[in-house]
Amino acid sequence: MATTTKERHPIPESVDEIEKYFKERIGLGVSFDLGVRKLKINKRSVHLYYVNGLCDTSFIIEIMETLLRINEHEKLSTNLFNNIENNLVHQSVTPIKTLDEVVDQVLSGLMVVVVEGVQTALSIDVRSYPGRQPQEPDTEKVVRGSRDGYVENIIVNTALTRRRIRDERLRFEIIKVGERSKTDIAIAYIKDIADEDLVEVIKKEIKAIKIDGLTMAEKAVEEFLLKQGYNPYPLVRYTERADVGATHLLEGHVLIFVDTSPSVIITPSTFFHHLQHAEEFRQSPAVGTFVRWVRFLGVIISLFLLPLWFLWVLEPHLLPEKLAFIGPNDSTNIPIVIQLFLADIGLEFLRLAAIHTPTPLSTAMGLIAAVLIGQIAVDVGLFVPEVILYASLATVGTFTTPSYELSIANKMGRLALLVAVALFHAPGFVIGNTLYFLFLAGIRSLNTPYLWPLLPFNPQAFLQIIIRTSVPGSKKRPSIVHPKNRFKQPANS
Repeated sequence: MATTTKERHPIPESVDEIEKYFKERIGLGVSFDLGVRKLKINKRSVHLYYVNGLCDTSFIIEIMETLLRINEHEKLSTNLFNNIENNLVHQSVTPIKTLDEVVDQVLSGLMVVVVEGVQTALSIDVRSYPGRQPQEPDTEKVVRGSRDGYVENIIVNTALTRRRIRDERLRFEIIKVGERSKTDIAIAYIKDIADEDLVEVIKKEIKAIKIDGLTMAEKAVEEFLLKQGYNPYPLVRYTERADVGATHLLEGHVLIFVDTSPSVIITPSTFFHHLQHAEEFRQSPAVGTFVRWVRFLGVIISLFLLPLWFLWVLEPHLLPEKLAFIGPNDSTNIPIVIQLFLADIGLEFLRLAAIHTPTPLSTAMGLIAAVLIGQIAVDVGLFVPEVILYASLATVGTFTTPSYELSIANKMGRLALLVAVALFHAPGFVIGNTLYFLFLAGIRSLNTPYLWPLLPFNPQAFLQIIIRTSVPGSKKRPSIVHPKNRFKQPANS
């Protein structure tokens, strides 16, 4: 949890008592990675506490060498604590007053120096978290553009963002969450752009989280923040691209960085935020608009193609005579609706199998499944060929959806529409689509209408959804985030 009600213990003057506390409460001497280095400086005990795997050893050695030189150059009568503080060769040194802070800092990867007879300790940020180097995210690849992406280290992630926005008003407010995990969460926003009320709401909700640990990182934070329940539609947008995160900050959004996660939460978000992709903005406006339209078509196909085709199968008279060829030409003993569900769920099996199959084997597995299983299923009469065709088209449309969370939610919506058509035919298709649209219209994410700018309708913003405008022509920030400064560029530019 963000704040704790447990008693705060002052730092004892005796370093032996501190060591005893670490042995009894923290596991010093039992946990092999928890270390202490004991020094004698001016005939007084000085202890350095650290966690091996989270610290940069070269920094620790350099600091110890500097502290030991005090014995050679300083008199015993000098103020030892101030002398040590002045001789710490590091840019990040912070005094701390309680034993609980000492423990938290050590377990977070910092080194803490305690001096005999002094009730103040010094924490030194020598963290060096294990992790990978920034690289392009697999789920947000672009043909042309930056190849650095967020990683599992919150320090690296904030640095990647600040590298793109060198504004003195960019803020990263950090909060610790989790009684046991003490996970670092950073709330990022630009002070003179972001809505202060939105920032305060997010900070309040995060500080109110009471949980042992956030091992699932950003997803657990999202569930506490939005209380989504069983609504399948994503209420926040995730990104692993630093350029996408920086762009949303400049638009007035608030970002949430969770340590140990490469996915950054963008709030607030709408349905159309999940349909955007960095590739559109790495091409010319005309090409970006074309790519966007193709993507929209893919999303529409993923939602409505199978229910619509199934409706035409049930009621062929709804089809124009020239389109009569699209119905099933072969007869089968298995009802078409069962075939559609089997095909759709079978393709989901293949997707999951590809995810869990080692990369060198996944391509071969996909080819075997697509060619052999599909063809044999048609040959033995399990499926008619048209079912395989339209189910595959709908699945390809699912893959064109930039947001993985939205694509799965759309698949669930498609299956619900299939059930409505199977039960009520044409009225089921009409009523099902109406209820689906009303369901989306009723969703709100942090008090933001999910279908904005379609509902409530904002013509200018909706035009920017349909057409990728050029950067010089996009001068206003989206009004839905209530930015304090509405203009991206000076009025006279």
